[in-house]
Amino acid sequence: MLYVIGGGVIGLAIARQLARREGTSTILIERNEGVGMETSSRNSEVIHAGLYYPPTSLKTTLCLNGKEQLYTLLRKQSIPHARTGKWIVAQNPEELSALERLHSHGTSLSIPTRFVPPPEAQEREPEVRATHGVLESPSTGIVDSHALMTYLRGDFEDRGGDVALNTSITDISPLPSTHTTRNASDGAGGYTLTTVDRATEAQASLTTSTLINAAGLGAIDISNLVLPPHRHRTAYFAKGTYYSYAPSHPRTRTLIYPAPGAGHAGLGTHLTLDLAGRIRFGPDVEWVDSPSDLTPRGGPKLDEAIAAVRGYLPGIQADELIPDYCGIRPKMGRQASVGQGEGGGSGFEDFWIRREEGTEGFVNLLGIESPGLTSSLAIADMVEGLLYR
Repeated sequence: MLYVIGGGVIGLAIARQLARREGTSTILIERNEGVGMETSSRNSEVIHAGLYYPPTSLKTTLCLNGKEQLYTLLRKQSIPHARTGKWIVAQNPEELSALERLHSHGTSLSIPTRFVPPPEAQEREPEVRATHGVLESPSTGIVDSHALMTYLRGDFEDRGGDVALNTSITDISPLPSTHTTRNASDGAGGYTLTTVDRATEAQASLTTSTLINAAGLGAIDISNLVLPPHRHRTAYFAKGTYYSYAPSHPRTRTLIYPAPGAGHAGLGTHLTLDLAGRIRFGPDVEWVDSPSDLTPRGGPKLDEAIAAVRGYLPGIQADELIPDYCGIRPKMGRQASVGQGEGGGSGFEDFWIRREEGTEGFVNLLGIESPGLTSSLAIADMVEGLLYR
């Protein structure tokens, strides 16, 4: 029996991948009443090009591989998506230098980018301000993340997998190995999971030889149940608020991002579109103590968002920018940044995906934030490789 903990897009992709193997029996454990109810459904739904991360990082390699796999799957299964492209805009010489670095970085990785000449920019997006330059990323797109997760779950179940919802894990204990020379705590004999049904409070005990931690916002808590105390981590949470905008003016046909700032925990308050063409702005960044802090805030945070948006869309009607919903990004440090191109930026933290040293049959995935959605299918391939290749 093989258990995948976490029913977001990452856990679903991994479970689906592993369920195709002959002779495996795969169970997906999710603490909520449905799959994909946390970070996977509270984000920008953007398919990223892979521009922002160091060249040898997992974020780059998995995003590049995952992007192509994802587009292929979306086309094949008719899952709603669109290659909208993205503009990254500069308002001063320093921001233009940041765009030039991204362009050079993208070229070195064979990621298509181009500088849009000012007359073309004015013709295509007359409402957008970009006084010093526009870098276009044509391979960026958007996806209906809910439709994607519905497909992944259905395909997983069609392959014989099972989903256990409303199930929290309260303890994980290693089983003794049949080899007397092995460390009793290394999981060589497998693991016992103690679970609680959140609806009935009924407890159960499960055993497995293989355990994948893809619990997203709860991943560090699960990791701390498996690893010894000196290897425990502290979870950090970056909350982002998204803002809706109903008026028909101003409008754009592409995604608009501000030039990246070094060491930032996000990519700035950007403009994204849904598949119906509706505009939303966000996310901003607010460090919070709890992953359940999902209440949108107005006040100073709204004022900051309005100022950020007006930097590239000056015609915005400020009173129509409404706090809509929030998402939480799992971080492994309070200063963790998304990275900006070749150097990675101050505080860059990569995805943590590995078989933990001193354990058997345990694959740990921590800090899986953006570009996790884009990378999900490539992450599933990597996890399968860690287990079986």
